[in-house]
This record gives sequence, structure tokens and C-alpha cells, in this order.
Amino acid sequence: MSQPKKVYFISGEASGDLHGSNLIKELLAQKSKSDNLDIRFWGGDKMENAVGEKPVKHFKELAFMGFLEVVLNLRTILKNITFCKQDILEFNPDVLVLIDYPGFNLRIAEWAKKQGIKVLYYISPTVWAWKEKRVFKIKKVVDKMYVILPFEKPFYAKHDYDVEYVGHPLLDAIKQFEETSFDPDKFKAEVDLSEKPIIAVLPGSRKQEIRKKLPVMLEALQSFPNYQIIIAGAPSLDKEFYLQFIDEKKDKIIFGKTYELLKVSEAAVVTSGTATLETALLNIPQVVCYKTSGISYHIAKRLVNIKYISLVNLILDKESVKELIQGDCTVTNIETEFKNIIIGGDKRKLILNDYQSLKEVLGEGGASKKLASLMLKQIFNN
Repeated sequence: MSQPKKVYFISGEASGDLHGSNLIKELLAQKSKSDNLDIRFWGGDKMENAVGEKPVKHFKELAFMGFLEVVLNLRTILKNITFCKQDILEFNPDVLVLIDYPGFNLRIAEWAKKQGIKVLYYISPTVWAWKEKRVFKIKKVVDKMYVILPFEKPFYAKHDYDVEYVGHPLLDAIKQFEETSFDPDKFKAEVDLSEKPIIAVLPGSRKQEIRKKLPVMLEALQSFPNYQIIIAGAPSLDKEFYLQFIDEKKDKIIFGKTYELLKVSEAAVVTSGTATLETALLNIPQVVCYKTSGISYHIAKRLVNIKYISLVNLILDKESVKELIQGDCTVTNIETEFKNIIIGGDKRKLILNDYQSLKEVLGEGGASKKLASLMLKQIFNN
């Protein structure tokens, strides 16, 4: 039997943990019996389940959002980068697989390239939105980029860089969920939900964004007394953190069941990010909210060059779901927009029709399977 190929994965967020776990499962399933993989990784519980070992670092220790927040935690971030480099050198991988998390991963990619390590990158940094000049750095330090949004391949082609479009991995995650024998009534009974219709609240996964948005979201939804307000708790946080914002007599938190929660909901209020696309693929009308520190927002506004912030609108290239950003993310605006998307609302049918168009644009699933096949060639041809 040949010597195992060493592969080092770095994922720094919950979404990267999900996509990394599905990729690892496919790599292990598709490799030949004579080929072995020795995997070391930064990630979370899902990647741990796929590999069968603990991560070097859990993403709970790594997630910082916004310019101000990064500056305030710069010492920790630099310490993690130094530790990561040392750990990579000790492991001596054949291939480094970086998953999203660009602020950290691009720095590691630049260093790894100088060490002669092959660098594969899955889920492109949003160079099409801001810091477009990063494309030139990516071309120098990344051996192969695998992208998940349909407009990214022509964007990179414009810069004379050939990337692989593998499709969006959320299509597979949603498909896996929908193939389970999910019973809405059983789920409601298990988590003690009443028969009242449900509004799902997805306030994000980082403490700083939850502090900014969750109180505003919950106050706005008090105008809908005939609904149950259910919060999707972030896997990186515990219930105690949320208790400072909620009234347990009226609001409920459910952890680790976001897809199930969305599936039984009539509508949702969602923090901008991957969750907006998940909500759309599960056919739940939504209002998208984004609010960060004033300093971070004003810096970002000067740098970002996109019309929309939600993946749904970016992919469709139109405002399908309402985006309430920073100063527009108010109690009154959330309340007004929510009336438009609940049953009987003026925009509900339009959004659901747009979701169908979104699925047609994204096409078939199979991203993890396709990616694993392509990556195995890179790993074993190293």
C-alpha cells in the first residue's frame, strides 16, 4: 500500500464546517482502496464527525466579524496565524485545502506557497464585491480555485484565471435534509411548539452581530401576536448568551435544527449570509437584515462594490427579498416588510416565484461529489 497523502484543511466558520465535512466524506468515499488520506483540520463538529478526530482548532475560537471587531481581536488572530503555520510545518502536508474564511486563509495561502505546498481553495473570497485586486494575489498563491456561484467563473476569466465552477454545496445539504423522513408534527411536538403559525428568526452566528440585530428583530415581531417567534440558536453559542435579549415567556430558542425550523415556518427574518440562501432553497419568504458597528459599516460602504448583500438577490441580480441594511434595519421597517411576506402579503407569491428561478440558475446539486473527484486528481498527482 502506498504512503498516505497528507491533506490539511482550514475552515473557520460554521458554513465552512458543513461544506468541509461533505467534501471530506466524498473524498473518503471516492478514493481508491489503495490510496490513503491522512487528514488534519481546523473546523467544527461536522468535520470532526467526518474525519473521526478532533480539530486542531474549533471555529468557535476563530470567528470575528467586521473591521472594528477584527482590529480589537488582532492579537488573537495573529497568534492563531503563527500557530497555524507551525502546525502545518510539523504535519508537512502534500496539499493544503482552504475553505472560505479569506482574511485568514489568504494569508496562510501566501505563506504556504513559499513553502512549496500545493494550495487548493474552495469557496472563493468575495473579490467580485470588494478588494478586486486580491485576484492578482490569488493567481500567485492558489494552485486551483473552486467556485460555487455561477457568476464567479466569468469574473475570474476576465482576469485570465481559470477556476472550476462546481455548483453550490447548499443544494446538496438541502437535498439531504429533504430526503429524510421529516415529520413537521413530530418535530413540533419534540420541541414543544404550539399550533400557532411560526416566524423563524435567524440572527446570525457571531455574538457581535446578534447583539446588534436580535433585539430589533424581536421588537418588530411583537406586532405579530398570533405567531410563535422561534430563534435559531448558533451552534457556537449557548442558551445563556441569548437570555439577555429574549423573553422566555414569548420567545423560544432551538439549537441544531435550523432546517427543521425553517421547514415549519411561514416566513423568516434572516441575517445576511449563507442563511439567506438556505431559507430561499427551503421556500420560506424572508426579510434580510444587516447591522454592524457604525465604524465597520462606514468602512465597508466605501470599499464594497455590489448592489445587494444577500446571496438570493446577488444570484438573481435583482431585489427579490427585501434587504434592510444598517440604518434601515429598524423595528418599523421590519414590521412593514414582514406584513408583505406572511400569508396574504403582497410580496409572498412574487418571492416564491423568484425562488423557483433561483433554483433554475443554480442548477443541479452534486457540488461535493464533483469537487472531490477534481481534488483527488490534484492530491494524488502531487
